[in-house]
Amino acid sequence: MLWLQFVAKKLDRRISDLGATAVVERGLGDDQHPSGYEGALDPWMSSLWSMLYQINPKFFPNGPDFVISDTKLINQPKFQITYHEIDKVDLQSSSAPGLDHVQMQTGRARSMSPGKVSHIKNIPDCFLKMIKNQPLCRAGCGKDVRHFEFEFVSSIIEYGVGDVLEVLPGQDPAAVDAFLQCCNLNPESLITVHPIGMESRHRDAEGNDYKVPIKLKTFVELTMDIASASPRRYFFEVMSYFATAEHEKERLQYFASPEGRDDLYQYNQKERRTVLEVLEDFPSVQMPFEWLVQLVPPLKTRAFSISSSPSAHPNQVHLTVNVVSWTTPFKRKRTGLCSTWLAGLDPQDGVYIPAWFCKGSLPPPPPSIPLVLVGPGTGCAPFRGFVEERAIQDMSGSAAPIMLFFGCRNQENDFLYKDFWLSHAQNSGPLSIARGGGFYVAFSRDQPQKVYVQHKMREQSQRVWNLLVEGASIYVSGSSTKMPSDVMSALEEIISKEAGVSRETAVLQLRRLEKDGRYHVEAWS
Repeated sequence: MLWLQFVAKKLDRRISDLGATAVVERGLGDDQHPSGYEGALDPWMSSLWSMLYQINPKFFPNGPDFVISDTKLINQPKFQITYHEIDKVDLQSSSAPGLDHVQMQTGRARSMSPGKVSHIKNIPDCFLKMIKNQPLCRAGCGKDVRHFEFEFVSSIIEYGVGDVLEVLPGQDPAAVDAFLQCCNLNPESLITVHPIGMESRHRDAEGNDYKVPIKLKTFVELTMDIASASPRRYFFEVMSYFATAEHEKERLQYFASPEGRDDLYQYNQKERRTVLEVLEDFPSVQMPFEWLVQLVPPLKTRAFSISSSPSAHPNQVHLTVNVVSWTTPFKRKRTGLCSTWLAGLDPQDGVYIPAWFCKGSLPPPPPSIPLVLVGPGTGCAPFRGFVEERAIQDMSGSAAPIMLFFGCRNQENDFLYKDFWLSHAQNSGPLSIARGGGFYVAFSRDQPQKVYVQHKMREQSQRVWNLLVEGASIYVSGSSTKMPSDVMSALEEIISKEAGVSRETAVLQLRRLEKDGRYHVEAWS
Protein backbone atom coordinates (compact mmCIF):
# COMPACT_ATOMS: atom_id res chain seq x y z
CA MET A 1 0.00 0.00 0.00
CA LEU A 2 2.88 2.39 0.74
CA TRP A 3 4.23 1.78 -2.77
CA LEU A 4 0.81 2.58 -4.28
CA GLN A 5 0.65 5.78 -2.20
CA PHE A 6 4.06 6.76 -3.55
CA VAL A 7 2.83 6.26 -7.12
CA ALA A 8 -0.34 8.28 -6.42
CA LYS A 9 1.65 11.14 -4.89
CA LYS A 10 4.12 11.18 -7.77
CA LEU A 11 1.34 11.15 -10.38
CA ASP A 12 -0.57 13.88 -8.56
CA ARG A 13 2.57 16.05 -8.36
CA ARG A 14 3.35 15.52 -12.05
CA ILE A 15 -0.19 16.42 -13.18
CA SER A 16 -0.08 19.54 -10.99
CA ASP A 17 3.28 20.51 -12.50
CA LEU A 18 1.66 20.30 -15.94
CA GLY A 19 -0.92 22.88 -14.89
CA ALA A 20 -3.89 20.74 -13.87
CA THR A 21 -6.15 21.77 -11.00
CA ALA A 22 -7.40 19.15 -8.54
CA VAL A 23 -11.16 18.64 -8.50
CA VAL A 24 -10.93 17.20 -4.98
CA GLU A 25 -8.04 16.66 -2.61
CA ARG A 26 -5.86 13.65 -3.41
CA GLY A 27 -7.08 10.46 -1.71
CA LEU A 28 -4.69 7.88 -0.26
CA GLY A 29 -5.82 4.39 0.69
CA ASP A 30 -4.84 2.71 3.94
CA ASP A 31 -5.03 -1.08 3.96
CA GLN A 32 -4.38 -1.03 7.73
CA HIS A 33 -7.61 0.89 8.35
CA PRO A 34 -10.05 -1.26 10.39
CA SER A 35 -12.41 -1.31 7.39
CA GLY A 36 -9.64 -1.90 4.86
CA TYR A 37 -8.87 0.46 2.00
CA GLU A 38 -12.61 1.24 1.68
CA GLY A 39 -12.33 3.22 4.92
CA ALA A 40 -10.53 5.99 3.01
CA LEU A 41 -12.00 5.26 -0.43
CA ASP A 42 -15.70 5.65 0.45
CA PRO A 43 -15.59 9.26 1.74
CA TRP A 44 -13.23 10.25 -1.08
CA MET A 45 -15.54 8.79 -3.74
CA SER A 46 -18.51 10.54 -2.14
CA SER A 47 -16.74 13.89 -2.24
CA LEU A 48 -15.71 13.29 -5.86
CA TRP A 49 -19.27 12.54 -7.01
CA SER A 50 -20.59 15.57 -5.14
CA MET A 51 -17.98 17.86 -6.67
CA LEU A 52 -18.59 16.54 -10.19
CA TYR A 53 -22.33 17.07 -9.67
CA GLN A 54 -21.65 20.68 -8.65
CA ILE A 55 -19.49 21.21 -11.72
CA ASN A 56 -22.10 19.75 -14.08
CA PRO A 57 -25.40 18.27 -12.83
CA LYS A 58 -25.78 16.45 -16.15
CA PHE A 59 -23.12 14.00 -14.98
CA PHE A 60 -25.69 12.65 -12.50
CA PRO A 61 -29.25 13.39 -13.69
CA ASN A 62 -30.70 11.60 -10.65
CA GLY A 63 -28.25 13.14 -8.18
CA PRO A 64 -24.81 11.98 -6.98
CA ASP A 65 -26.27 9.59 -4.36
CA PHE A 66 -28.52 7.65 -6.75
CA VAL A 67 -27.71 3.92 -6.76
CA ILE A 68 -28.65 1.47 -9.50
CA SER A 69 -29.46 -1.98 -8.11
CA ASP A 70 -29.32 -4.55 -10.88
CA THR A 71 -27.91 -8.05 -10.78
CA LYS A 72 -26.79 -7.61 -14.38
CA LEU A 73 -24.18 -5.10 -13.19
CA ILE A 74 -22.17 -7.70 -11.31
CA ASN A 75 -18.88 -8.58 -12.92
CA GLN A 76 -18.19 -12.07 -14.16
CA PRO A 77 -15.88 -14.21 -11.97
CA LYS A 78 -12.26 -14.17 -13.03
CA PHE A 79 -11.84 -17.94 -12.74
CA GLN A 80 -13.50 -20.86 -14.45
CA ILE A 81 -14.09 -24.29 -12.95
CA THR A 82 -14.03 -27.28 -15.28
CA TYR A 83 -15.65 -30.46 -13.99
CA HIS A 84 -14.25 -33.78 -15.24
CA GLU A 85 -15.91 -37.14 -15.51
CA ILE A 86 -14.30 -39.72 -13.25
CA ASP A 87 -14.16 -42.46 -15.87
CA LYS A 88 -12.15 -40.19 -18.18
CA VAL A 89 -9.49 -39.32 -15.59
CA ASP A 90 -6.47 -41.42 -14.70
CA LEU A 91 -7.05 -41.92 -10.97
CA GLN A 92 -3.95 -44.03 -10.38
CA SER A 93 -1.80 -41.05 -9.45
CA SER A 94 -4.67 -39.43 -7.55
CA SER A 95 -5.30 -42.27 -5.13
CA ALA A 96 -1.81 -43.58 -4.39
CA PRO A 97 -1.09 -43.25 -0.65
CA GLY A 98 2.03 -41.83 0.96
CA LEU A 99 4.33 -38.85 0.62
CA ASP A 100 4.37 -38.82 -3.19
CA HIS A 101 0.59 -38.47 -3.22
CA VAL A 102 0.66 -35.58 -0.70
CA GLN A 103 3.42 -33.79 -2.64
CA MET A 104 1.53 -34.12 -5.91
CA GLN A 105 -1.82 -32.98 -4.48
CA THR A 106 -0.28 -30.00 -2.67
CA GLY A 107 1.60 -28.76 -5.72
CA ARG A 108 -1.38 -29.35 -8.01
CA ALA A 109 -3.87 -27.51 -5.78
CA ARG A 110 -1.57 -24.61 -4.95
CA SER A 111 -0.68 -24.09 -8.62
CA MET A 112 -4.38 -23.59 -9.43
CA SER A 113 -5.08 -21.28 -6.49
CA PRO A 114 -6.01 -17.66 -7.32
CA GLY A 115 -3.99 -16.63 -4.26
CA LYS A 116 -0.72 -18.11 -5.51
CA VAL A 117 2.33 -15.87 -5.23
CA SER A 118 4.70 -17.54 -7.65
CA HIS A 119 5.50 -20.92 -9.12
CA ILE A 120 8.33 -21.29 -6.62
CA LYS A 121 5.92 -20.82 -3.71
CA ASN A 122 3.44 -23.35 -5.11
CA ILE A 123 5.73 -26.32 -4.59
CA PRO A 124 6.92 -26.77 -0.98
CA ASP A 125 10.68 -26.83 -0.41
CA CYS A 126 10.17 -30.01 1.55
CA PHE A 127 7.80 -31.98 3.75
CA LEU A 128 8.34 -32.35 7.48
CA LYS A 129 7.08 -34.79 10.07
CA MET A 130 6.65 -33.75 13.70
CA ILE A 131 8.69 -35.80 16.16
CA LYS A 132 8.19 -33.70 19.33
CA ASN A 133 5.36 -31.55 20.69
CA GLN A 134 6.43 -30.20 24.08
CA PRO A 135 4.59 -27.57 26.18
CA LEU A 136 7.02 -25.02 27.64
CA CYS A 137 4.66 -23.29 30.09
CA ARG A 138 3.15 -24.55 33.31
CA ALA A 139 -0.30 -26.02 32.71
CA GLY A 140 -3.11 -23.65 33.65
CA CYS A 141 -0.98 -20.50 33.73
CA GLY A 142 -2.93 -18.84 30.92
CA LYS A 143 -0.21 -19.17 28.28
CA ASP A 144 0.62 -22.01 25.92
CA VAL A 145 4.00 -21.97 24.19
CA ARG A 146 5.19 -25.13 22.44
CA HIS A 147 8.56 -26.50 21.39
CA PHE A 148 8.14 -28.41 18.14
CA GLU A 149 10.75 -30.64 16.54
CA PHE A 150 10.44 -31.82 12.95
CA GLU A 151 12.49 -34.09 10.76
CA PHE A 152 12.80 -33.97 7.00
CA VAL A 153 10.90 -36.72 5.21
CA SER A 154 11.53 -35.53 1.67
CA SER A 155 14.60 -33.57 0.54
CA ILE A 156 16.82 -32.08 3.25
CA ILE A 157 17.03 -28.29 2.97
CA GLU A 158 20.13 -26.44 4.11
CA TYR A 159 19.25 -23.56 6.41
CA GLY A 160 21.09 -21.26 8.78
CA VAL A 161 20.44 -19.84 12.22
CA GLY A 162 18.19 -16.80 11.96
CA ASP A 163 16.25 -18.27 9.03
CA VAL A 164 12.47 -18.55 8.89
CA LEU A 165 10.26 -21.58 8.32
CA GLU A 166 6.90 -21.15 6.58
CA VAL A 167 4.28 -23.81 7.26
CA LEU A 168 1.06 -24.49 5.37
CA PRO A 169 -1.50 -25.23 8.08
CA GLY A 170 -4.10 -27.93 7.91
CA GLN A 171 -7.78 -27.03 8.31
CA ASP A 172 -10.36 -28.60 10.60
CA PRO A 173 -11.99 -31.44 8.62
CA ALA A 174 -15.34 -30.71 10.28
CA ALA A 175 -15.15 -27.07 9.11
CA VAL A 176 -14.28 -28.13 5.57
CA ASP A 177 -17.21 -30.58 5.50
CA ALA A 178 -19.56 -27.89 6.87
CA PHE A 179 -18.40 -25.46 4.15
CA LEU A 180 -18.99 -28.01 1.39
CA GLN A 181 -22.43 -28.82 2.74
CA CYS A 182 -23.36 -25.17 3.24
CA CYS A 183 -22.37 -24.36 -0.36
CA ASN A 184 -23.99 -27.53 -1.74
CA LEU A 185 -20.70 -28.73 -3.24
CA ASN A 186 -19.80 -32.30 -4.11
CA PRO A 187 -16.49 -33.07 -2.35
CA GLU A 188 -15.71 -35.90 -4.81
CA SER A 189 -16.01 -33.76 -7.93
CA LEU A 190 -12.85 -33.66 -10.03
CA ILE A 191 -12.02 -30.12 -11.08
CA THR A 192 -9.45 -27.90 -12.72
CA VAL A 193 -9.31 -24.18 -11.97
CA HIS A 194 -7.96 -21.64 -14.40
CA PRO A 195 -8.30 -17.92 -15.19
CA ILE A 196 -10.95 -16.95 -17.72
CA GLY A 197 -9.37 -16.93 -21.16
CA MET A 198 -6.88 -19.71 -20.38
CA GLU A 199 -9.24 -22.58 -21.28
CA SER A 200 -7.34 -23.62 -24.42
CA ARG A 201 -3.92 -23.59 -22.78
CA HIS A 202 -2.49 -26.65 -21.09
CA ARG A 203 0.00 -24.68 -19.00
CA ASP A 204 0.36 -21.12 -17.80
CA ALA A 205 3.51 -18.99 -18.13
CA GLU A 206 4.99 -20.61 -15.01
CA GLY A 207 4.49 -24.17 -16.23
CA ASN A 208 1.48 -25.03 -14.05
CA ASP A 209 -0.69 -27.72 -15.62
CA TYR A 210 -4.35 -26.70 -15.82
CA LYS A 211 -5.44 -30.03 -17.25
CA VAL A 212 -4.67 -32.35 -14.30
CA PRO A 213 -7.86 -32.57 -12.18
CA ILE A 214 -8.01 -32.60 -8.41
CA LYS A 215 -10.82 -33.41 -5.99
CA LEU A 216 -12.88 -30.35 -5.07
CA LYS A 217 -12.54 -31.10 -1.36
CA THR A 218 -8.74 -31.32 -1.64
CA PHE A 219 -8.64 -27.98 -3.46
CA VAL A 220 -10.67 -26.33 -0.68
CA GLU A 221 -8.53 -27.89 2.06
CA LEU A 222 -5.24 -26.72 0.53
CA THR A 223 -6.09 -23.32 -0.95
CA MET A 224 -9.17 -21.67 0.63
CA ASP A 225 -9.14 -20.25 4.17
CA ILE A 226 -12.74 -21.00 5.08
CA ALA A 227 -12.57 -21.05 8.89
CA SER A 228 -9.91 -18.55 9.91
CA ALA A 229 -9.73 -15.44 7.73
CA SER A 230 -12.48 -12.82 7.44
CA PRO A 231 -13.88 -11.97 3.99
CA ARG A 232 -13.57 -8.51 2.44
CA ARG A 233 -16.49 -6.18 1.72
CA TYR A 234 -16.79 -7.26 -1.92
CA PHE A 235 -17.62 -10.76 -0.68
CA PHE A 236 -20.79 -9.35 0.93
CA GLU A 237 -21.63 -7.38 -2.21
CA VAL A 238 -21.44 -10.48 -4.38
CA MET A 239 -23.38 -12.49 -1.79
CA SER A 240 -26.24 -9.99 -2.05
CA TYR A 241 -26.76 -10.89 -5.71
CA PHE A 242 -27.28 -14.57 -4.83
CA ALA A 243 -29.47 -14.12 -1.73
CA THR A 244 -33.02 -15.38 -2.30
CA ALA A 245 -34.39 -14.24 1.09
CA GLU A 246 -35.27 -10.54 0.85
CA HIS A 247 -34.22 -9.67 4.41
CA GLU A 248 -30.81 -11.29 3.82
CA LYS A 249 -30.39 -9.44 0.51
CA GLU A 250 -31.18 -6.09 2.18
CA ARG A 251 -28.74 -6.71 5.02
CA LEU A 252 -25.95 -7.75 2.64
CA GLN A 253 -26.56 -4.71 0.42
CA TYR A 254 -26.36 -2.51 3.51
CA PHE A 255 -23.09 -4.12 4.61
CA ALA A 256 -21.66 -3.56 1.12
CA SER A 257 -22.65 0.13 1.08
CA PRO A 258 -20.59 3.07 2.37
CA GLU A 259 -23.32 3.72 4.96
CA GLY A 260 -22.98 0.19 6.33
CA ARG A 261 -19.18 0.19 6.53
CA ASP A 262 -19.00 0.71 10.30
CA ASP A 263 -21.63 -1.92 11.04
CA LEU A 264 -19.82 -4.34 8.73
CA TYR A 265 -16.63 -3.69 10.69
CA GLN A 266 -18.43 -4.51 13.95
CA TYR A 267 -19.96 -7.67 12.50
CA ASN A 268 -17.05 -8.93 10.43
CA GLN A 269 -13.56 -7.60 11.08
CA LYS A 270 -13.85 -6.85 14.81
CA GLU A 271 -15.33 -10.27 15.51
CA ARG A 272 -12.94 -11.96 13.04
CA ARG A 273 -15.94 -13.71 11.56
CA THR A 274 -14.92 -16.46 9.16
CA VAL A 275 -16.17 -17.20 5.65
CA LEU A 276 -18.00 -20.28 6.94
CA GLU A 277 -19.72 -18.30 9.71
CA VAL A 278 -20.81 -15.59 7.28
CA LEU A 279 -22.26 -18.14 4.86
CA GLU A 280 -24.08 -19.88 7.74
CA ASP A 281 -25.56 -16.51 8.80
CA PHE A 282 -27.06 -16.05 5.32
CA PRO A 283 -28.40 -19.51 4.44
CA SER A 284 -30.37 -18.40 1.39
CA VAL A 285 -27.15 -17.46 -0.42
CA GLN A 286 -25.89 -20.05 -2.89
CA MET A 287 -22.79 -18.58 -4.52
CA PRO A 288 -21.36 -20.37 -7.54
CA PHE A 289 -18.10 -22.11 -6.77
CA GLU A 290 -16.33 -19.83 -9.29
CA TRP A 291 -17.10 -16.85 -7.07
CA LEU A 292 -16.08 -18.68 -3.91
CA VAL A 293 -12.74 -19.60 -5.44
CA GLN A 294 -12.15 -15.96 -6.30
CA LEU A 295 -13.40 -14.32 -3.10
CA VAL A 296 -12.61 -16.68 -0.22
CA PRO A 297 -9.28 -15.52 1.26
CA PRO A 298 -6.41 -17.78 0.16
CA LEU A 299 -4.96 -20.21 2.68
CA LYS A 300 -1.61 -18.63 3.49
CA THR A 301 1.53 -20.09 4.95
CA ARG A 302 2.53 -18.96 8.46
CA ALA A 303 6.12 -17.88 9.16
CA PHE A 304 8.07 -18.80 12.31
CA SER A 305 11.63 -18.06 13.38
CA ILE A 306 13.68 -21.24 13.44
CA SER A 307 14.90 -22.07 16.95
CA SER A 308 17.57 -24.65 16.16
CA SER A 309 21.03 -24.92 14.65
CA PRO A 310 21.42 -27.38 11.77
CA SER A 311 24.90 -28.13 13.10
CA ALA A 312 23.44 -29.29 16.42
CA HIS A 313 20.43 -31.08 14.90
CA PRO A 314 21.17 -32.57 11.47
CA ASN A 315 18.04 -33.56 9.52
CA GLN A 316 15.85 -31.56 11.93
CA VAL A 317 14.34 -28.11 12.35
CA HIS A 318 12.82 -26.76 15.58
CA LEU A 319 10.21 -24.08 16.24
CA THR A 320 9.08 -22.17 19.32
CA VAL A 321 5.42 -21.28 18.85
CA ASN A 322 2.94 -19.32 20.93
CA VAL A 323 -0.46 -21.04 20.60
CA VAL A 324 -2.65 -18.05 19.82
CA SER A 325 -6.09 -17.62 21.36
CA TRP A 326 -8.23 -14.63 22.26
CA THR A 327 -11.80 -13.55 22.98
CA THR A 328 -13.71 -11.15 20.71
CA PRO A 329 -15.76 -8.19 22.01
CA PHE A 330 -18.84 -10.42 21.91
CA LYS A 331 -17.05 -13.12 23.96
CA ARG A 332 -16.44 -15.47 21.06
CA LYS A 333 -13.39 -17.70 21.46
CA ARG A 334 -10.87 -17.42 18.64
CA THR A 335 -7.67 -19.35 18.01
CA GLY A 336 -4.78 -19.02 15.59
CA LEU A 337 -5.18 -21.45 12.71
CA CYS A 338 -1.62 -22.68 12.33
CA SER A 339 -0.45 -22.59 15.96
CA THR A 340 -3.57 -24.43 17.15
CA TRP A 341 -3.25 -27.00 14.37
CA LEU A 342 0.40 -27.66 15.20
CA ALA A 343 -0.34 -27.90 18.92
CA GLY A 344 -3.03 -30.51 18.20
CA LEU A 345 -0.75 -32.77 16.15
CA ASP A 346 0.39 -36.06 17.65
CA PRO A 347 3.91 -37.02 16.50
CA GLN A 348 2.69 -40.62 16.31
CA ASP A 349 0.23 -39.71 13.54
CA GLY A 350 3.00 -38.97 11.03
CA VAL A 351 1.25 -36.04 9.32
CA TYR A 352 3.18 -34.64 6.33
CA ILE A 353 3.66 -30.88 6.75
CA PRO A 354 4.39 -28.71 3.67
CA ALA A 355 7.19 -26.25 4.46
CA TRP A 356 9.26 -23.51 2.87
CA PHE A 357 12.55 -22.01 4.12
CA CYS A 358 13.26 -18.27 3.87
CA LYS A 359 16.02 -15.93 4.92
CA GLY A 360 15.06 -13.96 8.00
CA SER A 361 16.06 -10.46 9.10
CA LEU A 362 18.65 -11.82 11.57
CA PRO A 363 21.78 -12.76 9.58
CA PRO A 364 23.98 -15.50 11.11
CA PRO A 365 26.94 -13.86 12.84
CA PRO A 366 30.57 -14.96 12.39
CA PRO A 367 31.89 -16.91 15.42
CA SER A 368 34.44 -14.17 16.16
CA ILE A 369 31.80 -11.48 16.76
CA PRO A 370 30.51 -11.00 20.35
CA LEU A 371 26.72 -10.79 20.55
CA VAL A 372 24.20 -8.84 22.61
CA LEU A 373 20.86 -10.63 22.18
CA VAL A 374 17.51 -9.29 23.41
CA GLY A 375 14.61 -11.74 23.07
CA PRO A 376 11.67 -11.63 25.50
CA GLY A 377 8.98 -14.30 25.22
CA THR A 378 9.05 -16.29 22.00
CA GLY A 379 11.46 -13.67 20.69
CA CYS A 380 14.14 -15.93 22.16
CA ALA A 381 13.42 -18.54 19.47
CA PRO A 382 16.15 -17.61 16.96
CA PHE A 383 18.65 -17.07 19.78
CA ARG A 384 18.30 -20.67 20.90
CA GLY A 385 19.75 -21.54 17.49
CA PHE A 386 22.45 -18.87 17.87
CA VAL A 387 23.57 -20.33 21.20
CA GLU A 388 23.52 -23.90 19.86
CA GLU A 389 25.59 -22.84 16.87
CA ARG A 390 28.14 -21.04 19.00
CA ALA A 391 28.47 -24.03 21.33
CA ILE A 392 29.30 -26.17 18.27
CA GLN A 393 31.78 -23.55 17.06
CA ASP A 394 33.47 -23.68 20.47
CA MET A 395 34.45 -27.27 19.81
CA SER A 396 36.80 -26.23 17.02
CA GLY A 397 38.07 -23.05 18.63
CA SER A 398 37.17 -20.36 21.10
CA ALA A 399 34.16 -18.46 19.76
CA ALA A 400 33.16 -15.00 20.99
CA PRO A 401 30.80 -14.70 23.99
CA ILE A 402 27.07 -13.99 24.01
CA MET A 403 25.12 -11.76 26.37
CA LEU A 404 21.42 -12.68 26.31
CA PHE A 405 18.54 -10.74 27.86
CA PHE A 406 15.36 -12.80 28.14
CA GLY A 407 12.02 -11.77 29.59
CA CYS A 408 8.80 -13.48 30.67
CA ARG A 409 5.99 -12.99 33.17
CA ASN A 410 6.85 -15.46 35.93
CA GLN A 411 9.78 -17.67 36.77
CA GLU A 412 7.50 -20.60 37.56
CA ASN A 413 5.07 -20.24 34.66
CA ASP A 414 6.72 -19.28 31.37
CA PHE A 415 10.49 -19.34 31.76
CA LEU A 416 11.06 -20.77 28.28
CA TYR A 417 14.06 -23.10 27.87
CA LYS A 418 15.24 -22.42 31.42
CA ASP A 419 17.53 -25.46 31.67
CA PHE A 420 18.97 -24.82 28.21
CA TRP A 421 20.00 -21.23 28.95
CA LEU A 422 21.37 -22.03 32.41
CA SER A 423 23.45 -24.95 31.11
CA HIS A 424 25.13 -22.71 28.53
CA ALA A 425 25.72 -20.01 31.16
CA GLN A 426 27.92 -22.41 33.16
CA ASN A 427 31.30 -24.11 32.67
CA SER A 428 32.65 -21.48 30.28
CA GLY A 429 29.66 -21.88 27.94
CA PRO A 430 28.78 -19.22 25.35
CA LEU A 431 26.55 -17.42 27.89
CA SER A 432 28.93 -17.62 30.85
CA ILE A 433 30.12 -14.50 32.64
CA ALA A 434 33.60 -16.06 32.76
CA ARG A 435 33.73 -15.84 28.97
CA GLY A 436 32.56 -12.21 28.96
CA GLY A 437 28.93 -13.07 28.21
CA GLY A 438 25.97 -13.46 30.51
CA PHE A 439 22.36 -14.53 30.83
CA TYR A 440 19.89 -12.11 32.43
CA VAL A 441 16.16 -12.63 32.93
CA ALA A 442 13.42 -10.09 33.56
CA PHE A 443 10.38 -11.59 35.31
CA SER A 444 7.83 -8.85 34.74
CA ARG A 445 5.12 -10.06 37.17
CA ASP A 446 7.11 -11.60 40.03
CA GLN A 447 7.31 -8.32 41.98
CA PRO A 448 5.04 -5.29 42.48
CA GLN A 449 7.13 -3.19 40.09
CA LYS A 450 7.16 -4.56 36.55
CA VAL A 451 10.62 -5.41 35.25
CA TYR A 452 11.37 -5.77 31.55
CA VAL A 453 14.44 -6.61 29.46
CA GLN A 454 15.40 -2.94 29.07
CA HIS A 455 15.67 -2.64 32.87
CA LYS A 456 18.05 -5.60 33.00
CA MET A 457 20.10 -4.04 30.21
CA ARG A 458 20.51 -0.83 32.20
CA GLU A 459 21.62 -2.88 35.23
CA GLN A 460 24.37 -4.42 33.07
CA SER A 461 25.24 -1.13 31.41
CA GLN A 462 29.03 -1.44 31.68
CA ARG A 463 29.12 -5.07 30.50
CA VAL A 464 26.95 -4.23 27.48
CA TRP A 465 29.22 -1.31 26.66
CA ASN A 466 32.35 -3.44 27.00
CA LEU A 467 31.01 -5.91 24.43
CA LEU A 468 30.08 -3.08 22.06
CA VAL A 469 33.61 -1.71 22.33
CA GLU A 470 34.88 -5.18 21.43
CA GLY A 471 32.82 -5.05 18.23
CA ALA A 472 29.64 -6.82 19.34
CA SER A 473 26.56 -7.00 17.16
CA ILE A 474 23.11 -6.39 18.65
CA TYR A 475 20.12 -8.60 17.80
CA VAL A 476 16.58 -7.80 18.99
CA SER A 477 13.65 -10.16 18.47
CA GLY A 478 10.08 -10.16 19.74
CA SER A 479 6.84 -8.21 19.80
CA SER A 480 6.67 -5.06 17.70
CA THR A 481 4.58 -3.11 20.22
CA LYS A 482 6.86 -1.12 22.56
CA MET A 483 9.72 -3.52 23.12
CA PRO A 484 12.02 -2.63 20.17
CA SER A 485 11.80 1.12 20.85
CA ASP A 486 12.26 0.60 24.61
CA VAL A 487 15.37 -1.51 23.95
CA MET A 488 16.79 1.12 21.61
CA SER A 489 16.13 3.81 24.20
CA ALA A 490 17.98 1.74 26.82
CA LEU A 491 20.94 1.32 24.47
CA GLU A 492 21.03 5.06 23.87
CA GLU A 493 21.20 5.61 27.64
CA ILE A 494 23.93 2.98 28.01
CA ILE A 495 26.10 4.50 25.28
CA SER A 496 25.57 8.02 26.59
CA LYS A 497 26.45 7.01 30.15
CA GLU A 498 29.39 4.70 29.51
CA ALA A 499 30.98 6.70 26.67
CA GLY A 500 30.38 10.02 28.38
CA VAL A 501 28.64 11.54 25.36
CA SER A 502 25.36 13.38 24.83
CA ARG A 503 22.14 11.51 24.09
CA GLU A 504 22.17 12.95 20.57
CA THR A 505 25.65 11.54 19.97
CA ALA A 506 24.55 8.17 21.36
CA VAL A 507 21.66 8.15 18.88
CA LEU A 508 24.09 8.80 16.03
CA GLN A 509 26.35 5.98 17.23
CA LEU A 510 23.41 3.54 17.23
CA ARG A 511 22.53 4.62 13.72
CA ARG A 512 26.11 3.94 12.72
CA LEU A 513 25.79 0.42 14.18
CA GLU A 514 22.69 -0.12 12.05
CA LYS A 515 24.44 1.18 8.95
CA ASP A 516 27.44 -1.08 9.62
CA GLY A 517 25.22 -4.14 9.95
CA ARG A 518 25.71 -4.49 13.70
CA TYR A 519 22.13 -3.80 14.81
CA HIS A 520 19.34 -6.14 13.69
CA VAL A 521 15.67 -6.26 14.66
CA GLU A 522 13.06 -8.92 13.94
CA ALA A 523 9.68 -7.86 15.29
CA TRP A 524 6.13 -9.01 14.69
CA SER A 525 2.67 -7.82 15.67
